[in-house]
Amino acid sequence: MNMVKKKTNRFCLTVILGFITYLSGAAQGNSVKYDLNSLNEKKMLEVFNRTLSTFSEDDKNGVRFSKHENDGVAWLKHVIFTNGVIELDIRGKDELQQSFVGIAFHGIDTATFDAVYFRPFNFQSSDPVRKIHAVQYIAMPDFPWDVLREKFNGKYEKAVNPAPGANDWFHVKVIVRDSQIRVFVNGNQEPCLSVEKLNNRSTGKIGLWVGNNSDGDFANLQISTED
Repeated sequence: MNMVKKKTNRFCLTVILGFITYLSGAAQGNSVKYDLNSLNEKKMLEVFNRTLSTFSEDDKNGVRFSKHENDGVAWLKHVIFTNGVIELDIRGKDELQQSFVGIAFHGIDTATFDAVYFRPFNFQSSDPVRKIHAVQYIAMPDFPWDVLREKFNGKYEKAVNPAPGANDWFHVKVIVRDSQIRVFVNGNQEPCLSVEKLNNRSTGKIGLWVGNNSDGDFANLQISTED
């Protein structure tokens, strides 16, 4: 009788794990690839201050944010991130002060999280000041971009070299290991941004993030975790 119960329990656990993987993504070792198009259709993204639409374009099955005057986020339901590597494809626009696109992590809620985001309209700017404001780290709510720029000018935002086109897709890799965050773009071996975290949060929600007045396209999300 005990053997039957054990086999039944193992079977149920296998079914549950398989169902979770089906809903969230394709698992390969400690790495999971997420089909954002499918996640949105299955209501597995928790969206705030935006609506999401889906698209299929070349090798990208992704989601597109609508515009809104406030910041927006789409948390992945039931996914908690601590240490590891976050990779995804992002596309913003060459619209001054209206394209802020990135990834949020170690989130508690819509007001408390870390994020790395990009200002594509600054990627190839001829203005040297705007150009060094291309990629940004923030730690909300205590360290938004304006506080960091005032107190630590040039430390938590940098240029992206070589710069992608402002309207082009670009590939992002964010490595989070304990207190260190490093950001790489389009396979570059050198990080465009390398900073220390500005809080003691070590785990939390992960999601797609857009700033005020921004839309944005996201695809090919992959998360590799570390023990």
